[in-house]
Amino acid sequence: MSRTRWQRPLVLAVASLALATGTACAAQAAPGVTPGTSLTAPATPSHCGKGGEGGKGGEGGKGGAPGQPGEPGKPGKPGCFRFDDLPDKPKSELTGLDKARIVLTVESGQAKKAEIVKKYKISEKEFDTWDKQLRDGDWAALLGLDSLFGS
Repeated sequence: MSRTRWQRPLVLAVASLALATGTACAAQAAPGVTPGTSLTAPATPSHCGKGGEGGKGGEGGKGGAPGQPGEPGKPGKPGCFRFDDLPDKPKSELTGLDKARIVLTVESGQAKKAEIVKKYKISEKEFDTWDKQLRDGDWAALLGLDSLFGS
């Protein structure tokens, strides 16, 4: 019996040391840029709007006179939440991401709920359910799986 008394604390100490070492190694191996490589920004999806064009700069002042203002640029287009950019799929083929985009399109003011209800042949109550699932972060329910938060 005396042999098992000291074995258990020793096993626990070794396990704790292994856990601490593993955690420290994992922290040092955090993802980063590999030497000799570079990171580039992902390309903007084709369905997203683009920024506007810059304007022409003004003329600088000459001989102490004030400069002249430039010409304004052209405004950009709305982002990825335009009604025309929404997927043309029947309701049964909509993914959770599609549903989230649909809700965000209405929230951004680029579409009306009535347009969405008509386009996807859903009830306003179903749209409101998608909206609630998105706001609550209930991705499982939005994806059509069992809800993480109950019915």
